[in-house]
Amino acid sequence: MRILALETATHRLAVAFWDDGAVVERAAELPSGGSEWLLPAASALLDEAGITMRALDGIAFGTGPGSFTGLRLAAGCAQGLAFGLDLPVIGINTLAALALASGEERVYACLDARMNEVYVAAYDGGAEVIAPRVCAPEAVPLPGGEGWVGCGDGFLAYPARLPAFSRTRPESRPTAAAVAQLAAPVLARGEGLDAALAAPLYVRDKVALTTAERLARGGSK
Repeated sequence: MRILALETATHRLAVAFWDDGAVVERAAELPSGGSEWLLPAASALLDEAGITMRALDGIAFGTGPGSFTGLRLAAGCAQGLAFGLDLPVIGINTLAALALASGEERVYACLDARMNEVYVAAYDGGAEVIAPRVCAPEAVPLPGGEGWVGCGDGFLAYPARLPAFSRTRPESRPTAAAVAQLAAPVLARGEGLDAALAAPLYVRDKVALTTAERLARGGSK
């Protein structure tokens, strides 16, 4: 089974090629945009593997939550490729991909959502314990038990406002390799979706606050 995976929910954009369990990835830190990098990187990755897009079985992408622009980029590219190649798409939650990419067992995934908020979810051995949501750092829900590791750039953006964990890994990011790994069993079960159904998972519908709202949340004008 061969899958091309895209993950662009954060500043770290990545593409990966999954071939029956073997996976290779290319990534780049691109704080602004990245549309000009993504598809050429995917083509170069497949060229290195010695295959064409026509040899793929599916297109996977990180659905979010994350950067609105980044989510639209991944969903749009995945949809366009899937339409052109007549392939199914598999959307994978970005926080689940972050948890898997961290290599930790009990993961409290937390990404900076801007606007004085974070996207959070919790996973225990890959099983979702707290569903993805957006909230203020001080209001995040916490899982029960011990041994949770805080992962993601939310801990870099709001270190003093988030709950304390015995260990944090703010450098952890979701990866396209993790997206591909999570997508493989979905595709194997025949649960890939029609390209028309490729869509981002925003969690939050609003992309900007008014001045009054920013001030109320402790921001500046």
